[in-house]
Amino acid sequence: MQRGSDRLSVHRDEEMKHELQGMLRSGHPTRSEEWHDPEPSAEDDPLLAGGPVTPGAGPVSVADLRLELARHLGRTSFPAGPRELTDELRRRHAPDGLVEAVERLPHTSRYRTAQELAEALAGPRENA
Repeated sequence: MQRGSDRLSVHRDEEMKHELQGMLRSGHPTRSEEWHDPEPSAEDDPLLAGGPVTPGAGPVSVADLRLELARHLGRTSFPAGPRELTDELRRRHAPDGLVEAVERLPHTSRYRTAQELAEALAGPRENA
């Protein structure tokens, strides 16, 4: 009997296949206990279906843009200018569209917070 690098026994492997069989056939969870199922997305979750949030790719709210910046920049990144922020975004593997948008900002500007940076990237807002 060859075990190789399997972490589970043959019996446990068959048991797991049997547990997943209903879900794989039906395409939805089949458990009676709801707490086993993954939590659905909430209404206030950022829209990620279209990919990462990037300025210039359509209507983007300042809050969504700030959230995306916060994922890649820490508090220690500020205050900084576009050059330093671009370098930091590249180091942290941010989406290219976000990096390019920060690169296009005026090089003489300095941003103290992610909110200020998000507002600058979102552009001028019309007052209603």
